[in-house]
Amino acid sequence: MSESASQEEPKPAQEDGKENKERKWEATEVKGPTESQSIPSSSALDTSSNVPETATDEVKSQEIHLEGQTKASADLIKDTDTNVSKNFVVRKPAKVIFNLDPAVLNSKREQPWKKNFYERVEARAQAMQQKITNKDNLKKELEKKAEQKLHRDNLAKEWFNTEKMTLNTRAYLLDKLLPTLVPGVEKLLMQVEKKQKWTEADITTKFDPTNHLGEYLMRNNPSYFKDSGLSGYQKMMRDVTEDLKIHIPNTSGNRVSKMKESIKQKREQRECINEVKVKVANTRKQALQEQFSEWILDPKGMIPMVVIQNVLHEFFQNPDFQLEACCKQLDIADSLGPRLNKMEFTEYISSYIADFKSEMFEELLQHFCHCADEFREVIKMDMRRQMFAELFLHCDHGKVGFLGRQRTLALLETFYDQSSKMLRSLLRNPRQWPFIEFEEIDLPEFWGDMDNQKHIYEDFDNVLLETNALLSEKHASKIQSKLLETPEDQHKHDEHRKSTPPKQQRETTAEQELNRISIEEQEHDKESSGEKELHKELVTTEETHPKSTERGSSRELITEQRLHRDSVIKQEPPQRVSSSKQGVDMESTAEQGCHREPIAAHGPDRGSISEQVSHRDSVTEQGPHTRLCQEPSGEIIPEEEQDIDSMLQSGRGSIFRESKKSREAASLEYTEIPPQEKRTQEQIYEAKQFVSSELQEEVPLSRRKDHLSETTKKEVQKNPSCEKSQKIEGKSWSGKLLTCNWKMDYIKCEDEKQAKLLYSNSKFTDLHSIIRNIQSYKKVKGGSAFNGVSFNLLQFVQLLETFVGEDTPLSVSETLTSFFKRGYVETKEEKISGLEQSRHNASRVRRELLLEALFQKWDSDGSGFLDLKKVDELLYTYKEGMEKESMKKAKLHIQFPKPHPGQEVRLSSKQFRKYIELVVSELKGNEDHVLESVVEFLMNTLERSHTESMRNCARRKWLHGIQHAAETSGVSLEPVYTETFKALTQDAEAHGNKKISAHISLLEENRLLPDRGNVLLRNIASTLDDAPFVLNRVLYRDMKGISFTVVDEGKPIHVPQVQHHGNVFFWNYSVKKSDQNGSFLALPLQDASMRVFGVLAVDTLRDPQKINIFVPHEIRFYQGVANVFSSAYHHVHSREHILHVVITGIAWLCDITSDITTITTYFVEPGPKEDSDYVLRNMMITRLLGLTKIHRNPPIIFRKTCIFRDFLFKCTDTSEVVLASTCGENHIAIPLRERTGKALGVLDFNIGRNKMLLYREFKDLQKMIKVVQAACYEILGELSGEIKKNYILEIENGGEVQRAGILFFRIMLQELQESLRLLTSLDFASLLLYDYDASAEPTSLPESESQEVKANTELVHDILLGVLLFIHPELELSNAFRNWERCKLYVNRHFLEKICAFDPTARHVEVNLKLIGECIRDHSRIEVWTFGNTAIEYLYHWAHICLTLMELSQKASSAIAPPLPSKTDSYVYAKMPKESLPGKC
Repeated sequence: MSESASQEEPKPAQEDGKENKERKWEATEVKGPTESQSIPSSSALDTSSNVPETATDEVKSQEIHLEGQTKASADLIKDTDTNVSKNFVVRKPAKVIFNLDPAVLNSKREQPWKKNFYERVEARAQAMQQKITNKDNLKKELEKKAEQKLHRDNLAKEWFNTEKMTLNTRAYLLDKLLPTLVPGVEKLLMQVEKKQKWTEADITTKFDPTNHLGEYLMRNNPSYFKDSGLSGYQKMMRDVTEDLKIHIPNTSGNRVSKMKESIKQKREQRECINEVKVKVANTRKQALQEQFSEWILDPKGMIPMVVIQNVLHEFFQNPDFQLEACCKQLDIADSLGPRLNKMEFTEYISSYIADFKSEMFEELLQHFCHCADEFREVIKMDMRRQMFAELFLHCDHGKVGFLGRQRTLALLETFYDQSSKMLRSLLRNPRQWPFIEFEEIDLPEFWGDMDNQKHIYEDFDNVLLETNALLSEKHASKIQSKLLETPEDQHKHDEHRKSTPPKQQRETTAEQELNRISIEEQEHDKESSGEKELHKELVTTEETHPKSTERGSSRELITEQRLHRDSVIKQEPPQRVSSSKQGVDMESTAEQGCHREPIAAHGPDRGSISEQVSHRDSVTEQGPHTRLCQEPSGEIIPEEEQDIDSMLQSGRGSIFRESKKSREAASLEYTEIPPQEKRTQEQIYEAKQFVSSELQEEVPLSRRKDHLSETTKKEVQKNPSCEKSQKIEGKSWSGKLLTCNWKMDYIKCEDEKQAKLLYSNSKFTDLHSIIRNIQSYKKVKGGSAFNGVSFNLLQFVQLLETFVGEDTPLSVSETLTSFFKRGYVETKEEKISGLEQSRHNASRVRRELLLEALFQKWDSDGSGFLDLKKVDELLYTYKEGMEKESMKKAKLHIQFPKPHPGQEVRLSSKQFRKYIELVVSELKGNEDHVLESVVEFLMNTLERSHTESMRNCARRKWLHGIQHAAETSGVSLEPVYTETFKALTQDAEAHGNKKISAHISLLEENRLLPDRGNVLLRNIASTLDDAPFVLNRVLYRDMKGISFTVVDEGKPIHVPQVQHHGNVFFWNYSVKKSDQNGSFLALPLQDASMRVFGVLAVDTLRDPQKINIFVPHEIRFYQGVANVFSSAYHHVHSREHILHVVITGIAWLCDITSDITTITTYFVEPGPKEDSDYVLRNMMITRLLGLTKIHRNPPIIFRKTCIFRDFLFKCTDTSEVVLASTCGENHIAIPLRERTGKALGVLDFNIGRNKMLLYREFKDLQKMIKVVQAACYEILGELSGEIKKNYILEIENGGEVQRAGILFFRIMLQELQESLRLLTSLDFASLLLYDYDASAEPTSLPESESQEVKANTELVHDILLGVLLFIHPELELSNAFRNWERCKLYVNRHFLEKICAFDPTARHVEVNLKLIGECIRDHSRIEVWTFGNTAIEYLYHWAHICLTLMELSQKASSAIAPPLPSKTDSYVYAKMPKESLPGKC
């Protein structure tokens, strides 16, 4: 374009001459009238009037010149374009397009003339637009210049008046008349002054001003003549006119003005908002920078980003804030690598909270402050775990990877016994659960032991009871002091107290003021005066040294206090006054329901304490809802000590006595801690005083900055003591967290190690790819199995961490570590035994890998079984048949499965492995070498082509997809059906070149039409094309079809051509008989016991090919699909049954306990990726009243999101019970174990602020867990075929779902029956002696004791009578009913036999449930526990369980239902009927 423009320059130059002439002519034509009009009056105008005319002429001349230039440039552009198109053509490089649709290519082709036309039009439009823009810009510049030369006359502003009456008229005059009239009058006056005609005669005869003015107006009519220029007065008048027009309503100017004003206001508002946002953002960033200093940092002064992400994740997950959308934006890091400094910390958090309101930001700051404290505890715990891990490696001298369990527990018992009393109050008793297993506890001790001294915390119940008594007495004294208003009343009251014994004072106070202390509690108050003084000393010590106590040690003391239930029930008044002035929030027992409200007490001396923590928020805003803090210090524990060791040893079972002896023998080697270390321990704990309850109320865990006030910030800046130390008990943080890299640093999986060794072995090259697939398809990677004999590193560290707790200082862990290093000494025989066990484990894992890989290579079609006959034929050729006789001997030691029709014996993978191991054991030589030789021989003998190997690999992948879908489905069968049909269709397309249809039908009991057969087949899933015709349809026995033949015979049936068979049922009636062409294959679905429960049907009716018969390798693969589907189906149903059992157990526990806040159930599932860690599924959560919320799509919990809640993954990693504290709440995480010992799930019991449950509730929790675990073992064993189903009760024959619903109560009933069998006749004889006669009682007996005897007698009579009504229902109609002397005759030697043989669900049992319920339910669980008789405890639970089972059997269809939600529900609530369950109070 540039070249063409330069070549055409002469031609436009010639045309410029003509255009200049035209331009001059137009200029003269315009100027002519103006000059002629201005000549007569030129002498009358002054210099001021000449200025605007000159400026106006200058503007017009420049405008005309600009128009000429624009036209010339437009013509130049037009000619230039034309010449360019005529002179030459530029060819662009061709654009090569592959695989482009011809239709798309033709649509993109354009004709050349059209493209040229568009370019010219576009250029012309751009030129016109540029012309208009230049003209407007020039006009604006000229106007600015003219305004600068003109002097504006401000007199015209007098016309501005917004009076509404004359506004329209004034605007009209200023717009239409005055701009012309005022200059005319001005010129008139100038003309008169010029001619000096002031006399009337002259004016009337020679000069007529009216005519002169009229002439001027006619000559300057703006409608016909162009404006010659405006004066300064006119300019100002025009501006005034425009301003007046704005104020005229319903005009365009007025509307535009309002719009501009609105826009201006909005702009100013936005600017103001932006300024406020900037200020708020800066203030928040400043607050975050200050908050950064509260975190403990690595040596470089940085925080791991994953920690901050976890903090935000927990905050966003809070349902109260509704920030789930923000949570989805978080991409949590997988490692501790990324770190944040102070500025990055501020910017990273600010990016997520830009839209937060002030209240939400304050909540976030509080959450961050709390998490900063939690992070200190995490680091402290990590230091302790690293210490214990190094201890394990030190004690593992043989590097075998495990330590003896009994020796470890014996050392813990020795350390516990030799510790000081104060230290034992923080440690956990290693002789109690969870340190010992349920199998190690005898039944009488487990079900009947009610000695609260055997709590996991020493004297927990007594300490709690005494603390509550002291607090109640203190509160009563406060009320009394306020009631005594005058000093005289106070003086009289003091004298009365001096004259009254202390015990009588306390009894009177408790009865008159609170009625909260029972007679038993008052006996414990004999030493309360000394304890109160000691309590005051502790408070004084804490006030003197407010910073001496670490937060970690005080967390355990921050627990929700409660009054003992036994005393509350007896002396609870019907109404209780709530006094908010004293800061007490109490409720009556009826108001409490199934939970307790926190009880808090505020004293008048809080000012001094709150002043010491002035850098915190004002604690007075927290109100009366702060909780009391428990003070389990050594001083308030009773002086009397009991020999706990001897009591525990007397209660152990005979099964574990040998292990106990070895433990005791190991403990005798080191029976004392060195004196120097013991003194150091005592000094540490004497110096580390416990914080009083009042101080802890004023400074709760959630204290921090609640408001961003300037005063608070200045106080924080001024007070350097507010900044937290960067050291934990004098130790700096290295910046690493062992928990995050636990597996990489310490855990070595034996199967991975053996797999690597096999990869390096050239003899098994053909099996390497199969072994890799086996390792990648492993179910759950990680986790340790509990075996009851030894501990691996994870389990050992967790055991010691559970023993020392979270609140002990690191010095205790160091002392324990040094004690273990000296005490854990293994003998030579134990070392050799450990090495042999380690070698045996490695050999076992190696064998399993080799034989599994060999089985998969042999089973190239993925059928899941091998023919025993073919296996023997190949084995007998080993060493040319020399070992044939030895191999035949192995068959004598194995029980093969039943032969299938056709005398075919099929071996599964486990059976094949067991058979080969037996064969190897019969051969001579080292078993490992012989096994490798046999495997190598079989591997080389089996010839598989490359096509078969590739087909085998693909089919293994599809089969794994079915099993993986079941394991990651969240207890749902829909993904299993999807993956099953996907495997069938993909294999048919890839390896059969067929289009298939498939459906799955399951057996059901035929209850509606039993005449058509006892069972029916219901289609529950199908491929998409056949769903409208097949889904939910039913096949009866009297209908055509081969499916019931498959069910009866248990073998697959293949129909090559269905049109010639005659006994095939077609679901789609619309298909013509001529089109019913294809093959049909029906395969049985069998469980582990080879029982058929359904049919998998595959057909090729939709395949357009004429020849579409299933070949043998396809049939074998479809058998493998049926086998894997059966395994996946039972995996899902086993989890469903376990959930059903857990719901039942939780309902039973929640109805007899009140201190458990929530119970959350998790299942362990494989990770979403092959190499990823396992995850947890939050299946359901149980809150108050035992109501369980079950999720349809359970949320997934990853390990990387649980830095502050890693106790769940600790529980699953070790398969051990974990006691942890997070967010100020205590948790008990209990694993649900598989039969192998690994954890399949976790039950998380949240007990709130309580340090631990009372012993009664703690024992009830153990009972529930033991029964649930036993039910899990039974369910998993039956579904895997390891054990046979055992139907104990008649109701269990009603179906699998119904059986799962009552399994919990059936196992508990069996446990109680076994416990009752261990009782003697003397245990029941003592109960028969209970008889109360008010007239026969001595009058000297105190009233309280008399009432107690009466209550105990009624308890014994009612429970025994209720039990008798079960086994002797005829007693209700006899004369002996309600006659104790005659009723107790039924308690004879046959009494126990009838109880243990009683089936409450039998149809012939008919009892009066209402009458039995009146006898049993009138007595609470606490009342039975307080009575303290083992036989009554057993009978009480037995009666309640029988009542529950009878009620469930009567309404089985409605009470026992599958707990999972339907397809349309996101969740469902489940709750067991509780009318028959024992109450809490």
